[in-house]
Amino acid sequence: MCGIVGAVAERDVSAILVEGLRRLEYRGYDSAGLVLATAENGLLRYRSVGKVAALVEQLNGSDVRGGCGLAHTRWATHGAPTEHNAHPHLSSDRVAVVHNGIIENHAELRAQHLAEGYEITSDTDTEVVAHEIHRHLVRLGNLREALTAAVARLEGAYALAVIDRDDPTRLLAARRGSPLVVGVGIGEHFVASDVAALLPVTRRFVFLEDGDIAEMTRQRCDVWNLEGEAVERPVRISELSADAVERGDYRHYMLKEIHEQPRAVAETLEERLGDARVLPGIFGPAAADIFAQTRHVHIVACGTSYHAGMVARYWIEALARLPCTVEIASEYRYREPVIPEGTLFVTLSQSGETADTLAALRATRKHDYVGRLAVCNVAESSLVRESELVFMTRAGPEIGVASTKAFTTQLVAMMLLTMALGQGRGLSAEREAQLVADLRALPARLEQTLALNDSVAALAERFADKQHALFLGRGAEYPIALEGALKLKEISYIHAEAYAAGELKHGPLALVDEEMPVVAVAASNELLGKLLSNLQEVRARGGELFVFADSDVNASQTGDGVTTIRLPDGHNALSPVLYTVPLQLLAYHVAVLKGTDVDQPRNLAKSVTVE
Repeated sequence: MCGIVGAVAERDVSAILVEGLRRLEYRGYDSAGLVLATAENGLLRYRSVGKVAALVEQLNGSDVRGGCGLAHTRWATHGAPTEHNAHPHLSSDRVAVVHNGIIENHAELRAQHLAEGYEITSDTDTEVVAHEIHRHLVRLGNLREALTAAVARLEGAYALAVIDRDDPTRLLAARRGSPLVVGVGIGEHFVASDVAALLPVTRRFVFLEDGDIAEMTRQRCDVWNLEGEAVERPVRISELSADAVERGDYRHYMLKEIHEQPRAVAETLEERLGDARVLPGIFGPAAADIFAQTRHVHIVACGTSYHAGMVARYWIEALARLPCTVEIASEYRYREPVIPEGTLFVTLSQSGETADTLAALRATRKHDYVGRLAVCNVAESSLVRESELVFMTRAGPEIGVASTKAFTTQLVAMMLLTMALGQGRGLSAEREAQLVADLRALPARLEQTLALNDSVAALAERFADKQHALFLGRGAEYPIALEGALKLKEISYIHAEAYAAGELKHGPLALVDEEMPVVAVAASNELLGKLLSNLQEVRARGGELFVFADSDVNASQTGDGVTTIRLPDGHNALSPVLYTVPLQLLAYHVAVLKGTDVDQPRNLAKSVTVE
């Protein structure tokens, strides 16, 4: 959620730190700060509330230079978003710390530090980390030993970067439960919570593992594991380029990413389809054996990824003829599930660092799952590294907080999984061949669907002054209605709810009046007739309907008070992917009309790395 950037180099690193923060803006934050360790002036710290631009304004006109420093964007958990709560935090004007995560025993440590005479200047849990490191540094005289002793006392999750005023040639880092990566340069090293922050300066990265402590100087990086043993972590070359996260000619990243979906889907499918079947091995070399043993599928995810899992349940049960359950990760990790024999555990996450999903994956070690599959967009993520089977979605960097192309590529991944599981079970060769053809046609059909942009933009004008909205769907389109409602509330701040349309008469119908726009996802499937009957219930109560449908739904079936947006004809099992796009466009255009921050909506973060 928060963003960390650190650097130690021969050159001035202030511009590198600021650019790194700019590249982490998509994660969501409410304050930013920077500190440099200089031999002449000690620690120079600058902090501001709001965007990185406010921090840059502070820096303008000042002679801020140094070869070692830290920068941070904060998403408030402990303490309001104020300047005194912004990172970096200092102890005795000697130790500077930036931190992602949550320190659960901060109150106990704060009481001890107050008793020892430390001045507490913030409401955060992070400041106690700075004081804890300082008290050990005074005793031990070595920053790495002090950091090791300090983290042994911390309870919770953290990614830390630390510098010492008295040694401005050294940068320390530690992680437990929160991602952290070391960037390797020539005569310089960097640290960040996301590779995107460092792409302008390096493409060579070392991914720290849980419990690792790294010590960086200009010339070398040494790593110690949880047991205090020196270890070698491999240097990996990132395939991302520095311009992969630029907005180009689009007004917002979200709009760019909506329009990138045909390409992202095509790349996700590349080299994964044969003439008439899913290619073997695309989920990993052990997949064939694990899938042969699979008798049940258990999907765990959060937010938008959870909606992708819900769609997959319909597919897996209908096409692969396997029972499937879908669960929110934050609920799964705190209950005691009964796991049927032969259950495959599947996680979905754009970042691969979602705290609850990672914790759920780790909790499976005490259960007898037949295997663990991660569907993810970030190859270097913790989720990928800790799963036996992996499917990369190839969506590319997604900067907008409201997920778009990551969701549609997840849906494609789950259809491929369905087909792989269905081979030799309920999926005939003829049906699989048809699905392959549908998948190959999907990028072009997405392009056709994007042509609805102007029609949806005009429709958005009728939502901009509303306070509430209702979304309806049936079957595999019900989770798409949930996703449409989530997008609208995320970026326009309109209260939106979604229901399976058959549930209307069991309560939600009481909400319907002329001020409650009702959006219906009306794909031409076996439930269309039932959905149209549900829509008549809305019209009978004066509700205004906005129906996304193909030509099988016509005006005579829906009546007055209904606006219909036509999608490309040709219903098939992949319709949920197509129907996602106009709902994304609707949310986007409503948010633009309302003047909200589309790419960085309030109170939200791109990667939720705390519980």
